[in-house]
Amino acid sequence: MTDASPYRLDKRRVRATFDQAASSYDEAAVLQREACSRLLERLQWVKLDPARVLDAGAGTGQGAHGLKRLYKGSRVVALDLSPAMLRLTAKGAGWWRKPGLVCADVESLPFADASFDLIFSSLTVQWCNDLDRALAEFRRVLSPQGLLMFTTLGPDTLVELRRAWEVVDGRAHVNAFMDMHDIGDALVRAGFADPVMDVERMTVTYPDVRGLMRDLKAIGATNALSGRGRGLTGPGRLRALEAAYEEYRQEGLLPASYEVVYGHAWVPDAPAPSGLPKGAIPIRAG
Repeated sequence: MTDASPYRLDKRRVRATFDQAASSYDEAAVLQREACSRLLERLQWVKLDPARVLDAGAGTGQGAHGLKRLYKGSRVVALDLSPAMLRLTAKGAGWWRKPGLVCADVESLPFADASFDLIFSSLTVQWCNDLDRALAEFRRVLSPQGLLMFTTLGPDTLVELRRAWEVVDGRAHVNAFMDMHDIGDALVRAGFADPVMDVERMTVTYPDVRGLMRDLKAIGATNALSGRGRGLTGPGRLRALEAAYEEYRQEGLLPASYEVVYGHAWVPDAPAPSGLPKGAIPIRAG
C-alpha cells in the first residue's frame, strides 16, 4: 500500500481517536470484548507455559488482565499506540505484578529479538498499513517455538455501512479489511509455521444508524483513511445515509455485521531473525 493510497491509515489520527475514545470504550465495545474473550478461551486449549507474553494492541487491558490470570507466573507486557488506553490498562490492573506498559506501533516493535514466548493480539492488525511488516515484527520478537494468537476483521465487516455510504457519495468511509486467505499467506511469508485461520460472523443490532455511529465513535473506530473527507457529515448527508441503510432493516432493527478472523501460527524451532527496525529501542521483557 503506497503512501498516496486512499486506503492508507493516518496513524496520527488513529492514535488521536483512540485517545479520545478511551473513557467511553468499554461501555460501547460489545463486539470487541466478545472477540477478546473468545481468543482468550482458545488459549486454554493450547499447551503452553510462556515466561514472557506480549499483548499487542492492549486497548483498555481486557486481554492483558486475562493473560495475567491465565499465565500467573508469566511476565505480561501491554503494548498500545494510545497512551490514554494504556493508562486505563494500568488503572484496571491489580496491585500485584502489574503488566508492563509500552506505547508503540505494532509495525515497529521496540523489543529485542526473541523477547516473548507468546504474542496475543485482539483486533489490532487491521490498524496496520503494512501487514507483512507487522507480522515480520511479531516473528522477530517471538522466541523459537513461540506462538502468535490473534484476531482481526475481514472484508465483510460493516458491509451494510460501507454499501450505504456508497449510495450516498461513493467515497470510502469505512476502513478496508483484508481477506482471511491473504492473511494466512502473509503469515507464511513472514516465516511462521503451521498457520491456522478461521472466521466467525457476528452481528450487532441497532434501532437506528445514529446508534451505530455513536458506538463507532465511542470505541475510536472512526474513519482513519488518509483519503477520507475532512469535512463534517452534515444533516443532509446523514439523512441520506439513514435512508440508504433502511434497506437492511430486519425485524425492526438495523444490523452491523462483523467478520471476525481468528489466526494462530508458530515460530519454527530456529533462531529468530536479527536486526531491529530503524529507531527501535533494544529492551527485554521480563
